[in-house]
Amino acid sequence: MHESGLPFTDPSGDRLRDWMGVDYETFYADPRLGVAAQAFCYPGTAPKGGDYPPPRKCAELWRPQLLAELPAVELTLLVGGYAQAWALGDRGRANMTETVRAWRDYAPAILPMPHPSWRNTAWLRKNPWFEAEVVPYLRERVRGILCA
Repeated sequence: MHESGLPFTDPSGDRLRDWMGVDYETFYADPRLGVAAQAFCYPGTAPKGGDYPPPRKCAELWRPQLLAELPAVELTLLVGGYAQAWALGDRGRANMTETVRAWRDYAPAILPMPHPSWRNTAWLRKNPWFEAEVVPYLRERVRGILCA
């Protein structure tokens, strides 16, 4: 991302686009799709791997302004636990897995998902229901939005 200036131009983006059923061109060029980071600033890498949490002050400053400019959002993908906690608040479950498992409670406007990072490959293996149930729903939902 630092080289391309675009989010998800790495293997996690390949996985996310696969889950959505869209190609690279559609993901970045179709005006009906948008990608916004949780906090709009990179929090840095934690010493034990992974990134630090998104800075709350950045999210509080920028997210409301962005969302105010997007009055017709049909589907919001909450990618990862931080995005889920921010957007769902008390409606979220005890953890990311349980929130994603309860995806039907948030559909059709919101879809909580794990982050598509390679770090979550073990999670995907432990939770095959995600790719068996959620991914086909996501693909159908995205296809419906893009074909409308």
